[in-house]
Amino acid sequence: MTHVSSKPVVLIAEELSPATVDALGPDFEIRHVNGADRAELLPAIVDVDAILVRSATKVDAEAIAAAKKLKVVARAGVGLDNVDVSAATKAGVMVVNAPTSNIVTAAELACGLLVATARNIPQANTALKNGEWKRNKYTGVELSEKTLGVVGLGRIGVLVAQRMSAFGMKIVAYDPYVQPARAAQMGVKMLTLDELLEVADFITVHLPKTPETLGLIGDEALHKVKPSVRIVNAARGGIVDEAALYSAIKEGRVAGAGLDVYAKEPCTDSPLFELDQVVCTPHLGASTDEAQEKAGISVAKSVRLALAGELVPDAVNVQGGVIAEDVRPGLPLAEKLGRIFTALAGEVAVRLDVEVCGEITQHDVKVLELSALKGVFEDVVDETVSYVNAPLFAQERGVEVRLTTSSESPDHRNVVTVRGTLSDGQEVSVSGTLAGPKHLQKIVGVGEYDVDLALADHMIVLRYTDRPGVVGKVGQLLGEAGLNIAGMQVARAEEGGEALVVLTVDAEVPVDVLAAISAEIGAASARTVNLG
Repeated sequence: MTHVSSKPVVLIAEELSPATVDALGPDFEIRHVNGADRAELLPAIVDVDAILVRSATKVDAEAIAAAKKLKVVARAGVGLDNVDVSAATKAGVMVVNAPTSNIVTAAELACGLLVATARNIPQANTALKNGEWKRNKYTGVELSEKTLGVVGLGRIGVLVAQRMSAFGMKIVAYDPYVQPARAAQMGVKMLTLDELLEVADFITVHLPKTPETLGLIGDEALHKVKPSVRIVNAARGGIVDEAALYSAIKEGRVAGAGLDVYAKEPCTDSPLFELDQVVCTPHLGASTDEAQEKAGISVAKSVRLALAGELVPDAVNVQGGVIAEDVRPGLPLAEKLGRIFTALAGEVAVRLDVEVCGEITQHDVKVLELSALKGVFEDVVDETVSYVNAPLFAQERGVEVRLTTSSESPDHRNVVTVRGTLSDGQEVSVSGTLAGPKHLQKIVGVGEYDVDLALADHMIVLRYTDRPGVVGKVGQLLGEAGLNIAGMQVARAEEGGEALVVLTVDAEVPVDVLAAISAEIGAASARTVNLG
């Protein structure tokens, strides 16, 4: 049965912390379902706006097709193995996860496995609980002054390096995407993989799982290491080849290993589990109360943003990725310029150019194109326009979209322009900037005219033949309609030629008032812009 709800519906498909529900806030209808049970899930997902899952619920193409109103899938965790991201993207559904929620937890587990493998803690624990006091059998090695090879110096690799350097370990690392100067700042020496394999006393893996990294620490690599080496993999299963590791430990070429992840999971019968030198845990990398809480709260915030049509930094299927702090204030400006463009054009452009000029272009500004696109379609389509579906609306309408950037901006520090060619060949453009420390949003250009006016919720843009008395008539008609003018800018190319006036007013201008103004001054075009 379909429920009728005035609030957007969020379906929680797995057990999440009360803090997650609190973070969603009061603006949603919350429903619960056992997402692992398909017979329950598929009917429950039909009319929901968002679904929150962990790892047991499969949000595949079938589920996405069933969910007619779905706008966002949120995974309270890092991996997305249970979500069909490409099917979601095709359906215009945003997919979000919590990429940083478990980095500390994962790093701490890797450190724990390093200590456990060095000192045989779990093996000694098991023996003692079985009534055996075996001090000599479980003699270990010190970590201090040993070399730790960190394979993958991403966020988790860096945290492990920092923590283990406090143990007095010397840190070396292999990562083709990290600049040696950046590593040097952290006191880490970058090596090739072969160099690292030769010098490391301990190796810890922190790489993403890709075709290139699968089996990276395999038979060949394990013939290059010290026989005293201990290897930890708390990253992704399969980066360390389990069969090759088994052989290397059996043959005495590797002294021990600590594993949290496996090529196939759940894994309960690996030959590695028979070896006393192997410490193993059942994929506990993200399993702390704190990480689960952070993940839930993070995706709840993302769901709130997504359903409000805002930019979601953790959306995995949105072009734009991580947004530089200097770029972020430009997002609402670009969006408003998109809305102003549509108001001025009165139709969807055949081609749209988003131009970004100034020092901001030293960052990735792709997201400003998305913001402008979102604004362009905001007042054109019925649905909520998001950063995911705005490019799809453009594609559906055959709008060719381009982003151009230039570090040169002669008049302002940074300028964003939305410029479009209409079906009759006419060009419409609007430019804006952010002024001062408070990032005041200003409109600085309409077409070929320079203006300088603070953006407001209600604006009027008029084009007419320049002659005396026009501004007075406009003011008079607005006054008679009870509309107060907040700001005004007149621009013209030459005396007696075409002039442009942009007015900001305190309330929305009724259609009949605009028509009266247009007729009175013989306007070539008269448009209102309502951003409220």
